[in-house]
Amino acid sequence: MHKLADDLHQKLFNEEDARACKDIDGSACREVPGNFFRIIVSQGLTKIGDAVSNPKIVLPALLTAVGAPLALIGLLVPIREAGSLVPQLGIAGYVRQFAVRKWAWVAGSVIQGACILAMAIAALLLTGQVAGWSIVGLLVVFSLARGLCSVASKDVLGKTIPKPQRGRLNGWSSSLAGAVTIAAGVGLFSVSDQQHVWVYCALLAFGAVLWWIAAAVYSQVDEYEGATEGGANALTHALSKLRLLVDDRRLRHFVITRSLLLCSALSAPYYVLLASQHSQALAITTASFVAISGIASLLSAPFWGLFADRSSRQVMIMAAVVTALLGLVVVSISLWYPALFSLAWVLPGVYFVLTIAHEGVRLGRKTYIVNMAEGNQRTDYVSVSNTLIGFVLLFMGGVTAWLSQWGLMVVIAVLSALGLLGALMARALPEVER
Repeated sequence: MHKLADDLHQKLFNEEDARACKDIDGSACREVPGNFFRIIVSQGLTKIGDAVSNPKIVLPALLTAVGAPLALIGLLVPIREAGSLVPQLGIAGYVRQFAVRKWAWVAGSVIQGACILAMAIAALLLTGQVAGWSIVGLLVVFSLARGLCSVASKDVLGKTIPKPQRGRLNGWSSSLAGAVTIAAGVGLFSVSDQQHVWVYCALLAFGAVLWWIAAAVYSQVDEYEGATEGGANALTHALSKLRLLVDDRRLRHFVITRSLLLCSALSAPYYVLLASQHSQALAITTASFVAISGIASLLSAPFWGLFADRSSRQVMIMAAVVTALLGLVVVSISLWYPALFSLAWVLPGVYFVLTIAHEGVRLGRKTYIVNMAEGNQRTDYVSVSNTLIGFVLLFMGGVTAWLSQWGLMVVIAVLSALGLLGALMARALPEVER
């Protein structure tokens, strides 16, 4: 098995790339081929799990099917996203105590799988408000476990995979997940108008199994011991590391840039809502958008990953510009030629391009922060950045919700402007792949 991994790795990377291990420990360098495929498989499995428990599609449908209050549906995305980001400063202080940090990821993945399975059980046994609040409560625990995985994964990646390969690893794992997401979208499309609780519970149970398999695969990653300084008091460590935003100009610049690049994620629901307004003419369903996003990830992630290994900064710039220009095109169509939205290919095409751009933003910023930091600094950078971004996400979510009272186009226009500003900020970032 080890020889197979070596041979496959050698075919994927040229000899120069395969030996470019100057930024990781010499002992770890020998384990790169096996670790590369273990991490790809485990990340790909969790991304598929994310797709089949999508908080924008599957969980809202489940809450509707069990008769939960409509207000609870609005809590799903903020809890799942910000809930995994905001606590990461405290989580990072805890993770720092361990010289081998893959076990934090394994524990987080096991907990996520358990929470997803518990949601399915709650939906089968409970109804109405009790079922709704049970699922939301489990989502809180799920999000905390997701934050644990987020902190640990970037640190493990930085210790086990050399810089010239990290972008492609993230890209191929996303592409693997995208392929399965297409199938999930097709499956959802066939039941999108049905309210059978068991259908959604089966999806969640499948996702739980994927997280547990991922944990088993990730446990086999050969990670060597790292530094454990600063892990004695998680809260004190967390508060002290906030100082990084003042003292570290490069990290502060990156966090501001990443905040502006949230435009790609925040835009997506408004494009889906725009499509739903034309659903009678286009027969567009949320399930078809799941399939579209899967196709976009499958096709674009390997490109963005390869590009990120050369310049993750350029990836962020290009993806931000595409997001911004796409929004401006949509606003222009709405103002001067709204009948164009009635063409069957326009809105699906718009969402396809947006998903490609968002994939670039996501891969670019993930690769950039891992490559920007060195050693134990990586955990601090990731946790400080993610915690602040969690608060920014909640704030910007509130702002866009407030702006939406003036119409979808106002929100899309504002987010497009932020995207252009984010591209300018990314342009001023230093290169970290050289």
